[in-house]
Amino acid sequence: MADYLVKSLIDHGMFRAYVVDATDTVAEAQRRHDTWSTATAALGRTLIGTLLLSTSLLKGKEKLTVKVNGHGPVGAIVADGNADGTVKGYLQYPHTSLPLNTKHKLDVKKAVGTAGMLTVTKDQGLGQPYTGQVPLVSGELGEDFTYYLAKSEQIPSAVGVSVFVEPDNTVKVAGGFMIQVMPGASDEAISRLEQRLKSMPMVSELLLAGQTPEDILKLLFTDEDVQILQKMPVAFKCDCSKDRFAKALASVSKDAIEEMIEQDHGAEAVCHFCGEKYQFSEDDLRQIMTQAQEK
Repeated sequence: MADYLVKSLIDHGMFRAYVVDATDTVAEAQRRHDTWSTATAALGRTLIGTLLLSTSLLKGKEKLTVKVNGHGPVGAIVADGNADGTVKGYLQYPHTSLPLNTKHKLDVKKAVGTAGMLTVTKDQGLGQPYTGQVPLVSGELGEDFTYYLAKSEQIPSAVGVSVFVEPDNTVKVAGGFMIQVMPGASDEAISRLEQRLKSMPMVSELLLAGQTPEDILKLLFTDEDVQILQKMPVAFKCDCSKDRFAKALASVSKDAIEEMIEQDHGAEAVCHFCGEKYQFSEDDLRQIMTQAQEK
């Protein structure tokens, strides 16, 4: 199993913990969007946070969309996640690389910005999707996902997301964790966890050292009972297709399609989420136009 996420119950149900190695997932996003270092970290952290939210809050065919817009240099970031552990996403300005911050780390906070919102829209297949929105409190994104869970989902949590980017912009490691405090958790157990979180290295540092998600769980909960509930694969996966874009083109006006045929002699559609390109010939466009008129 390449990338995978571990779901667990801790200390006889006091906590629910999720840890994910998302290295290949974030590397695939970086490759598809040609993101530069700081943009890679911002997009990667958003994808990891989206994976943690979607695999904990969703079931079945439900899906959610995370939008982060702090009005920073990377612009808006959008990610879609499913209960099955697949995620996709993009950002407005992938060619963003900023100087390191005062801690000599990638300056994700400056890239994302803090003058904006984190929005989560859950589609549970019931018609009207549910949307929760919170102001960005950090721009580092881990704290922002934590704040969202507390305010919109009423789940006291701790979220950590991190990406290590090589000098050539490729992804070395990426991962994260989410710990949810369950009803009945003792003050003593919560205090013990808080102390460990303060001294815990970033997940990317642990992954670089060869630690697995299971190892990270043991580090966080050394003495407590750790019950692994599930190990599931996670991946960057887009559900776009030429047929989907054809249906979108069918909703375009007849004049616009005729203009594509006469002036451009075809059309190219590009998926925001994965960068895949689909070519439509003049004949393709005529067929789409004909089918639209027949409906």
